[in-house]
Amino acid sequence: MGAGTSPADRAASATGPADERAESAADTADDAPAAGPADASAAAAVDEPAEDPDGRTGSHPEPGPGESPAARRSRRFPSFTRDTARPEGGGRAAGGDAPAPARQWPLLAVLCTAGAGLLIVAADPFEEAFRIGTILIGAALIGGAVLRLVVPSVGMLAVRSRFTDLVTYGLLGVLIVMLSLMAQPKPWLDIPFLEDAVHFTIR
Repeated sequence: MGAGTSPADRAASATGPADERAESAADTADDAPAAGPADASAAAAVDEPAEDPDGRTGSHPEPGPGESPAARRSRRFPSFTRDTARPEGGGRAAGGDAPAPARQWPLLAVLCTAGAGLLIVAADPFEEAFRIGTILIGAALIGGAVLRLVVPSVGMLAVRSRFTDLVTYGLLGVLIVMLSLMAQPKPWLDIPFLEDAVHFTIR
């Protein structure tokens, strides 16, 4: 125990710095202005990343001059798609230097055949015109299915996948041809169970 010091002085010197720190912290809290709603929103704006109209956020900044856009592209799925994938075999049936009808000749062949059948049905120029016209329409769809199977690129005749187009064109064409052959009166094709099914359906 040193000379000239008492136990009370030693206790005051031991606890003095802590008390001073507590008092200074309380004074600082009293002197600081109360945080209002504007300050809270500003703090939230600092914490949250800003988002621009292109959909980029602070975690996805705009690419710099030396970076490619693909390297900094956002992983988010776009809200609106700008294009659709071309179906399999949907390329041009002829080269780009060919005229437009040549590039789309499969579609034009199907449309012209079906249009000729519709014209024959509408004009009715001869007996059995209705049957011949509907057979032409069905044959046009069957021909479209064959073209879709054989020709690698059929242009706008390709609507969906190759299998879907084959099934759609083929089934519709066969159904139209069968119904035209079985049309009354004097059907060209007599299939009893199909007639019974038709009569049961429309009865």
